[in-house]
Amino acid sequence: MICTYQEYLSQEKALTFEQMQQLHKEMLEEIGTDLEAANIYDELIEAANRYAGLRARWLLMNRDEKNEKDSVRTSIHDYVIMHFNMLARYLKTQGKAAAWRETLGDAQADPYIRKVIGDFACYLVFVNSLNAR
Repeated sequence: MICTYQEYLSQEKALTFEQMQQLHKEMLEEIGTDLEAANIYDELIEAANRYAGLRARWLLMNRDEKNEKDSVRTSIHDYVIMHFNMLARYLKTQGKAAAWRETLGDAQADPYIRKVIGDFACYLVFVNSLNAR
């Protein structure tokens, strides 16, 4: 299956690159030189890498493979969301706004927000991958 960024943008609640860049910028500014926040961020990136790897293969899988991997994907996705939440909670204890987390939305209030959070996790992996050259 051949996909385009424009197709992604046509989907419900899709974030643009510009929106994701802004969220990432806000997040990194709040992390700053805080070592504890940086450690949580590193854990988030580890989780995002696992999630993005599985998500990237999803469209290539047949129905049986998807059924076999679905619970794993959900579990990894939950782990990613947990790390976004952990980072935001920690930053708030340090007097930061963590407004980027509010912008991503509440997955419990709107289950579709899980996709938005997953999209942003994939963006973080994308940025790290480009910088790993």
